[in-house]
Amino acid sequence: MCRKLHRDVCFLPENAEYPISEGILRYYSMYGHVEKLAEQIKKGAASVEGVEAKLWQVPETLPHEVLSKMSAPPKSDVPLITPAELAEADGFVFGFPTRFGMMAAQFKAFLDATGGLWRSQQLAGKPAGIFYSTGSQGGGQETTALTAITQLVHHGMIFVPIGYTFGPGMFEMEQVKGGSPYGAGTYAGDGSRQPSELELEQAFHQGKYIAAITKKLKGAE
Repeated sequence: MCRKLHRDVCFLPENAEYPISEGILRYYSMYGHVEKLAEQIKKGAASVEGVEAKLWQVPETLPHEVLSKMSAPPKSDVPLITPAELAEADGFVFGFPTRFGMMAAQFKAFLDATGGLWRSQQLAGKPAGIFYSTGSQGGGQETTALTAITQLVHHGMIFVPIGYTFGPGMFEMEQVKGGSPYGAGTYAGDGSRQPSELELEQAFHQGKYIAAITKKLKGAE
């Protein structure tokens, strides 16, 4: 059975002898930038032996009329996740665009609906990573992750940053690159800029890195 994330990536055991954790890659994406990162994170997670990754997205909260005025493209056909489905996962990667240095309200609204899981601490001890998109270089590449960690803490989840495990790519100075030790990221600018190859590589790395840790923790149970 798969565990889900707005979009979510799930890590599923391929056979009973492999103690793999189920992981959820859940994200919210208005203009598609976070979605592109999510797709690479999914590929990275799926590259770990015994792990199957799946994407999920959280529900939109803005009415169609508002989205239309904002020139937001139609949502993809990635399935929507419900709060209760989070309990099925062994690991998570949460992605969202930034709004004033914090996660978008759509994703926060989804987390606000997880009170039942919080009360029973069903997510406690499960690893979780974060990735994001901002409009500019000063738009919250670190504050978005920092403020999102509080959600993980109250659920008792284990925050898994990528640190500097991405290697030389973390020190790139010749081109604009999103992301930080907290997780993969990209810059959307006015919406026309798309994730660079280096940003997509970092997202792939994050998926592979967290999937490996999730698998290791699951195997130690």
